[in-house]
Amino acid sequence: MSFLTVDNLSRIEKENLVVNDISFTQQRLQKIAISGSTGSGKTTVLKMIAGLIQPNSGNIFFEGEKVIGPDEKLLPGNKGIAYLSQHFELRNNYWVHELMSMVNVMPDEAAEKIYAVCKVEHLLKRRTNELSGGERQRIALAKLLVTAPKLLLLDEPFSNLDSLHKRMMQQVIIDITSQLQITCIMVSHDMHDVLSWADWIIVMKDGMIHQQNSPKHIYNNPIDVYTAELFGEFNLLKVSNTKGLMGISLQEVQNKQLLIRPENIQISAATNITQEDKIIKMDYYGSFDIIHVQVNQQVVKVRTKSSQFEVGERVFLSIQPKDICYLPLV
Repeated sequence: MSFLTVDNLSRIEKENLVVNDISFTQQRLQKIAISGSTGSGKTTVLKMIAGLIQPNSGNIFFEGEKVIGPDEKLLPGNKGIAYLSQHFELRNNYWVHELMSMVNVMPDEAAEKIYAVCKVEHLLKRRTNELSGGERQRIALAKLLVTAPKLLLLDEPFSNLDSLHKRMMQQVIIDITSQLQITCIMVSHDMHDVLSWADWIIVMKDGMIHQQNSPKHIYNNPIDVYTAELFGEFNLLKVSNTKGLMGISLQEVQNKQLLIRPENIQISAATNITQEDKIIKMDYYGSFDIIHVQVNQQVVKVRTKSSQFEVGERVFLSIQPKDICYLPLV
C-alpha cells in the first residue's frame, strides 16, 4: 500500500479546469518535488492533498484512508498532513514559546529536537514581532511539526528568503526528512531547489502532469522545451547547425531538434583555417564561464569550469552522442 495515493484528481475554479486528472503515488520518506510554470496547478494540488480545498472529482488516500475535503468536514485539514503556505502567518506580539505550547502534542525531548532541527531554539523567548522573515518562516514550520504530522507539504519554501536564510532553510528541510523521518512534497519553480533534493519530480503544465521521473532523467531527457527550460540552460539546434559539432551523425537527426545542455559540449582551439566557429561573448560566473559560440546561423552556449579563450577566437566544438536529447520538430 502506498503512503499517499492521488487518484484522478481534478478541480474547477471559476469555470476553469485548474487541475486535470492528476494521479501519482508516494512511498514513505520518498521526497517528491512538483515543478511547473506559474498557474500550472501546483499549489492547488498541494492544498487538495492537505484537505484544505475540495476536488471536483477524484480521491486522495493517506495511509489507506480517504482525505476528506472542506465540503465534507467542519474543520478543513488532516491531522497527519501539515501544509506550509508561502503566505504563512504568525500571530503578532506573541511569545514564540506560547505559540508552540498552544499546538504542541510532542513530549519535551521530541519537541526540543524539532526546535533544533528548525534552528529556532534561541528564538523561543522572543516575540513574533522581533523576528526576521527567515526566522518567522522557521518558527511557522516548527509550529506545524510539533503537531506530529507524517506528511509535510511545502509550497515554495524559499521564494521570499535571502541567500543566507535560504541555505539555512534548505538544510532544515534535509534534516526534517533524515532526522525527523517526515515525508515531504515540495512545490518549487527553482531547479536548484529541486534537482539535488528530490527522489522524484512531477512536472505540471496547464493543470496536468506533463512529465515525471527521477531528477537525472528529467534533466537529461526532457520531453520538450517546456520541461527543459524549468531545469536549466540548453541549446536547441537544427540539423543545419550541427555540421560544426563533431560526434553528431546527420543521418540520425533528420526531422529532429537537438537539445544539448551547455556543460555537455567540449570546446578547444581551432586546429585548421577552415573552422569558422567563433566566440562572440563570454560570461563569467566565478566557478564557471558561459561561452557563446557562433555556429553557422545559431549561437551555441558552452559551460566550462575555467577558460583561457578570448572573444573573437575561432574554436572547435564536440559532443558525445549520449549527451544529446532528440526532440521532434515543431
